[in-house]
Amino acid sequence: MTDHLLSDSERRAWIRLARVSNVGPVTFAQLVARFGSAAAALEEVPRLVRRGGGEAPRLPSDADARREIDALAKLGGRLVASVEPDYPRGLKALEAPPPIIAVLGHDALLKREMIAVVGARNASALGRKLANSLSAELGAAGLIVVSGMARGIDTAAHEGALKSGTCAVVAGGIDIIYPPENASLYERIKAEGVIVSEMPLGQPPQARHFPRRNRIISALARGVIVVEAAEGSGSLITANYALDQNREVFAVPGSPLDPRAKGANRLLRQGAVLTETADDVLSVLRPILGGEFQEPARDLGLAPLTGQPTDEETDRVRSLIEEALGPAPISVDELIRLCGAPAAAVLTVILELELAGRLARHPGNRVSWL
Repeated sequence: MTDHLLSDSERRAWIRLARVSNVGPVTFAQLVARFGSAAAALEEVPRLVRRGGGEAPRLPSDADARREIDALAKLGGRLVASVEPDYPRGLKALEAPPPIIAVLGHDALLKREMIAVVGARNASALGRKLANSLSAELGAAGLIVVSGMARGIDTAAHEGALKSGTCAVVAGGIDIIYPPENASLYERIKAEGVIVSEMPLGQPPQARHFPRRNRIISALARGVIVVEAAEGSGSLITANYALDQNREVFAVPGSPLDPRAKGANRLLRQGAVLTETADDVLSVLRPILGGEFQEPARDLGLAPLTGQPTDEETDRVRSLIEEALGPAPISVDELIRLCGAPAAAVLTVILELELAGRLARHPGNRVSWL
C-alpha cells in the first residue's frame, strides 16, 4: 500500500477493522491485501469467522469509529494509519505494522531518531540511577528515549529524558494511566513528550497487550538498552523483538548474584553490546542514524492472491492443518510443506481459524492452537 492520507470514510473503516476481535496487525494486512480495502474486508469477516468454526463477531459500527475519533480529539490526540505520511518510520518498516495508532502530545517527536531504554519493574536504586543518567545523556545527544512507562527502569528512563524528549508506549488505551502512581509522569509526558498506543480508548491494559506494546517500543527505536531484567521478563521480550526487527541490542552488566541481572548478562553472552555509558551506545548508532530501517524479509502472505482458493479446497486443507497444528508454534512455511497444499489455501485457512479465535500467531511468522 502506497503512502496517502486516508479519507474520513477510509479512516473509519480502518478503525472498525482494527477493532474486530482477533484481528492483529498480520491479519489486518492480509485482509486488506486479499480484499482490496478495509471496507471490503469488513463485509467478508463474518463469513471467514463462520468457516473457521466461530460465531460471527459483532463488527464495530461506523458510529463507533466516529465516537473514538471524536473522543481522542477532545483529549488532544489523533489516530494515524500505517499508510499515512506521519506514521513513524520504524513502525512503517515492519512487514505488518500496527494498522492504526493513537498519538497524544508532541507527535513531531515521532519523526526523530529514538533509542529504547527498558528494564525491571522492581529495579535497584543503582539501576534506576543509571537508566536516568543514560537517558539524559542520550537525549542530550539528540535521541528521543522511548519506553513503556512501567515502574522501575521505564519510569527512570522517561524522567531522565523529559527535558530532551521522551515517548511512552502504553499497553492499554492512550487515556488509561498505568500504573496509577505514574499519573504525574503521564501528564508531564503528555505535555512535554508523546504517548502512543495501538489499543482503543478506555481499554484497560491486559497481560496479552504487553508483548504488543513491547513490539512497538523496539520497532520505533534504532536499538534497545536493557538495564536490568530477570529471566523471562518483558524486557527480554522487547530485546527479542529488537533482534527479530534487525535493531541493535545493548545490555548493562550486573552482579551474577542479582536475579535482576541474569537476563541482561545472558544477552551479553549472546552478543549484545556491553553498555556502561552513553558513548557505548552512540558509537554503535552513529553510522546508522538517518538511514533506512531494514527489516528481515518474510513471506507473511500480504501480497494479493492471484487466485482465490475455492471453499472445497480450503475445506480439504483445513483438516490437514488441524491435524498438523499443536500447542507448540510452527512456522507457516513448515505448515505449507507438511500439508503439501497450495500456499493460498493454507493462508486462507489460517486466516479463518485466527478470526474464529482458535489459532494464535507468534513472532517469526509462526502459529499454534490457542
